[in-house]
Amino acid sequence: MREPRTFPGTATTPVARPAPLRQAVYDVLIELIVGGVLQPGQHLIEAELAVNLGVSRQPVREALLRLQSDGWVELRPAQGAFVHSPTVEEAAQLLSVRAVLETHAAHGAAQYATGADIARLWELQAAGIAALSADDARGIVEANAALHGFITELARNPILAELIRQVDRRVRWYYMPIARPRGKDAWNEHAEIIDRIAVGDADRAEALMHQHTRTTTDFYCRQLSAVPRARA
Repeated sequence: MREPRTFPGTATTPVARPAPLRQAVYDVLIELIVGGVLQPGQHLIEAELAVNLGVSRQPVREALLRLQSDGWVELRPAQGAFVHSPTVEEAAQLLSVRAVLETHAAHGAAQYATGADIARLWELQAAGIAALSADDARGIVEANAALHGFITELARNPILAELIRQVDRRVRWYYMPIARPRGKDAWNEHAEIIDRIAVGDADRAEALMHQHTRTTTDFYCRQLSAVPRARA
């Protein structure tokens, strides 16, 4: 019998058990997809996932069913489960929604940010630049999420923050493949946005965030369009 494959970072880290196991497995599998450990189109074998996560096959099966309903996984008759491969249309729709939300966040951040908040924004910016210099795609993605998340927090709008949280993991998933090639321009754009937030220029901060998110969307869609999609 063929030995199950192991996934980097998971072989010695079984999922925590206090929460319902299917929920824990669901969350771990999403993070493996978002982080690029499980690639779009990759075949997901229940037995291998169970071994890697230190659980039985039942919670893996339950998690895969939920992942299918939530758009992370495709279940193909007589073939099994596969990581979903996003389409250009899906990416454009979700990233355009994110753009609307984050332009509002930038506007609010410029209205409410304090001196300490601005200092924190520059710290997050420095973390992103450091990850970019280290050519660390995962670090770039996490730093990008942290910066955008803090801008959202500064907007003092809980409903807006909740809506952005709902799309955050999928946005990180989409951003991973372009983190390096888009990185330098993206972090230069971040600096311009922080500058405007720092002086309370809400309209310009909003406009720059709109341009930033639109550019990211267009870049991702061009990258995705250039990759041939395998037939199911």
